[in-house]
Amino acid sequence: MRCRVIVFAKAPQAGSAKTRLIPRLGPVGAARLARRLLVERVLTVRAAASLELELCVSPGPEAPIWGELGLPPVERWSDQGQGDLGERMARAAARGLRETESVLLVGSDCPALDTPRLLQAAEALATRDAVLVPALDGGYVLLGLRRFDSSLFSGLPWGGDAVCALTLARLAALAWKVAVQDALPDIDRPEDLATLPDGFAEFREGQGWGNTAPK
Repeated sequence: MRCRVIVFAKAPQAGSAKTRLIPRLGPVGAARLARRLLVERVLTVRAAASLELELCVSPGPEAPIWGELGLPPVERWSDQGQGDLGERMARAAARGLRETESVLLVGSDCPALDTPRLLQAAEALATRDAVLVPALDGGYVLLGLRRFDSSLFSGLPWGGDAVCALTLARLAALAWKVAVQDALPDIDRPEDLATLPDGFAEFREGQGWGNTAPK
């Protein structure tokens, strides 16, 4: 089964990226972490030869910053467009399912969502209508779909601690077959930095970078 991983990404610009981490890392440190997490996400998808990769970005792919970041090669780009997170995810999911058999919607905030877990989620969609990887904070870090329904994206309190539970309730109301995998930590708040894996020590320690440009 063809499966496309649609990675949602906001440009890692100082002052607007990972704003809840700015008190700990500073605006430049938060932007550096955002870029690092995005690079890692692209690499984890590219490491799975059976998965297609799409980077769905804000601002759109024509913005100069995307060419300045030195990201690993990405063949398929798309523009998130307008609306809240649910509207943007719904558009991407519907488009992806018109073009391929299944989609995995992910961000870049969960480095624990590694290549084997992505492959496990994709494989689950061979026998399930949806797959969900909860986040420890009550959201989710992955939503995989083989079917589309707009109710999964509308009227949810995005960023709150009830998103996963509400999504599961809506999946149950649809009577879809759902696989729920182990919950993972995402990196949104200063206390989450302690869960970063090896290789992110400078961010775990809350190092600041002043006002220099992220590299």
